[in-house]
Amino acid sequence: MRPSQLRFRLHAICLLSAVSIPFAAFSQTQGTPQQLPSLPPATPVPASSLPSMPIPTDAAEPTYPPPSAAPAAPDTTSAPSPSPVPQTTPAPAPVTPAVTATPQPAAPVVAAPVPQAPVAPAIPSGAPVQTSPTPSTPGELTPEQTQTANVKPRVFTAMPPYDPFAEAVKDALGSTYIPVDSPIYAMAMRLYSMGYLDSAFLGMRPWTRRSVLHMIEKTEDDVLSSGNDQAIEILAKLQDYLLEEPRNAEDRGAVYGFDTYYTRMMGIAGPVLRDSFHLGQTRYNDYGRPYATGFNNVTGFSSVNEWWRFSFYVRGEFQHAPAYSGYPLALAQQLSSIDEIAPFSAPNNPQATIPYGNTGAQNPLRLQEAAISFHILGHEISGGKTDSWLGPGMGGAMAWSNNAENIYSFRINRVEPLHIPLLSRVLGPTRYDFFVGSLKGHTDPNDPWIHSEMISFHPTKDFEFGFQRSVIWGGKGHEPVTFHTFLKSFFSTSDTTGAVKYSREDPGARFTAFNFSWRLPFLSHYLTLYTDSETHDDVFPISAPRRAAYRPGIYLSQFPGMPKLDLRVEATSTDGATLASVNGSHQYWEVVQVQGYTNKGYILGDWIGREAKGGQAWLTYHLSGNEWVQMSYLNKKNAKDFIPGGTTQNQFTIDVVKRLRPELELNAWYTYERWKAPIWKTGQQTDSTIAAQFTWYPRMKTTGLNGK
Repeated sequence: MRPSQLRFRLHAICLLSAVSIPFAAFSQTQGTPQQLPSLPPATPVPASSLPSMPIPTDAAEPTYPPPSAAPAAPDTTSAPSPSPVPQTTPAPAPVTPAVTATPQPAAPVVAAPVPQAPVAPAIPSGAPVQTSPTPSTPGELTPEQTQTANVKPRVFTAMPPYDPFAEAVKDALGSTYIPVDSPIYAMAMRLYSMGYLDSAFLGMRPWTRRSVLHMIEKTEDDVLSSGNDQAIEILAKLQDYLLEEPRNAEDRGAVYGFDTYYTRMMGIAGPVLRDSFHLGQTRYNDYGRPYATGFNNVTGFSSVNEWWRFSFYVRGEFQHAPAYSGYPLALAQQLSSIDEIAPFSAPNNPQATIPYGNTGAQNPLRLQEAAISFHILGHEISGGKTDSWLGPGMGGAMAWSNNAENIYSFRINRVEPLHIPLLSRVLGPTRYDFFVGSLKGHTDPNDPWIHSEMISFHPTKDFEFGFQRSVIWGGKGHEPVTFHTFLKSFFSTSDTTGAVKYSREDPGARFTAFNFSWRLPFLSHYLTLYTDSETHDDVFPISAPRRAAYRPGIYLSQFPGMPKLDLRVEATSTDGATLASVNGSHQYWEVVQVQGYTNKGYILGDWIGREAKGGQAWLTYHLSGNEWVQMSYLNKKNAKDFIPGGTTQNQFTIDVVKRLRPELELNAWYTYERWKAPIWKTGQQTDSTIAAQFTWYPRMKTTGLNGK
């Protein structure tokens, strides 16, 4: 510890001295590393004056002089001429001994008097390297044949200690987000759980293309030197996906073209659940796409366009679903009464959260994502529709997921890790994300808005934690959406009275989340433990654990002896151990914003919904880095005090992802579901889903800085 830091901690002498010290350390870590002085060119010396060095044979390794004692050049005028050593059988090239992780100054190396060129030993990064061609006469070296240069060859050594300030990224180029349903995340999360990709923030997705590129650059040496075939294969697939992104930011002109073309054909037999806010969903985490019994189709494309600091991403779809037979009027009225929306009549009929009556066939053209962004100081500032997945889990995210259709929003996202002097020495690099936009499908009140803020820290390479907050405020007939009401909801932290709640001073419906992920000690290459949590009207879930909802999970990235097999298990509950959790009136619901945490009828957070418990498990066998066969199980139960008679869902799925060609992917799955919801249908119901999605990944086009 520096003396100035000690004085600051013990006495707090002066704010200026406390800030200047970490800034000085920060600038040193960001500067150009010092180069070791180059060795002078080797001077030819007689063989008889060199230190005694046995000629290597098959049974012995070469011996080198101590690195600190380089032999001095003798007086060549008095030394006798060297005599060639007679040799009938050439000796094999010496085997280079392994280089330790501690860099040592390079010593002069004299080639053995053999015809073959010896294998050059690996040199630590930044050390002088001597390249010595095989001399024409054994035992003789000429100055022209011995060269000294400062180079930095790639050295595969032990993983370096975690240094938050070493993770800084300086990149001024704009980059589009990678959709959260991309297979890139499954590959990256597995690579992280194998002990690599240390700079990834699992709880804050999506990532941009260039942020993933920077993660790869920091970890590729460790992966390649690990000997882990699975990790190396995943790394190769990630590098291939980002092939059009140059590593040197100064070399990029424009990157543009179609990222994907895809079509999904899905057939469903049997009655399905399509009620995210009450009884449950047969299809979940699917952007709120319509589905029903019969033939369903989704056909779409995505396009990436990047130039300088600007980027534009668009993803459009045609969606088809057959007519859906929803709830009878009596059930719709009962569910509306549970939500405290009465009567079930205009303007509250229809309600997006209650699938009432026959919907008719649906054939919408939808922009799934469409956003223009500007990159500045490690931030992407964007407007439009973008994905969000704010949590470390795979089956769901308490704060925000892709269960519902994306909202139109203004967004400021710190996409690269930020290093705050002094603070990052304790909490590590940080990221944060903010967006604000309007919600659709609400009738009571109509057209409210929502804003979300999240901050996450990485104090060690194995541990990450984050806090998130969402507030729904405003709405026609309740409170205007203005800058004043936004600021009031943004800074509100205290309890409110009933009079304030129903007034124009309402701070809004406040939901907070906390999550963490931890690669376990001694098992950091195998096991990752994580938890996502959410609560309503509390500062954070950790301040009111009994009132919180949870999604804990554990991920085994490789089985010992079976490296291609992995297992993930997650449990989830929104039924807190408190009297507040009754009648579905706690998580994802609010007394004023009665249609709750939804957009167009689907819950924005975890698909498990209100006052429910369940779990999921995935067992995956990886055929290659981007191909796998997966079996999964899902269970969910709604409480009887919320839905009379309760509900039960069980799903069994087998999923196959296979590359038919390097650029053509097939994703096929079969799901069998059993469910009970006596409030709607008596007895056990079953449905089956079989689907196949073809995705083509064409190569995008690039131009240099001169436009060619």
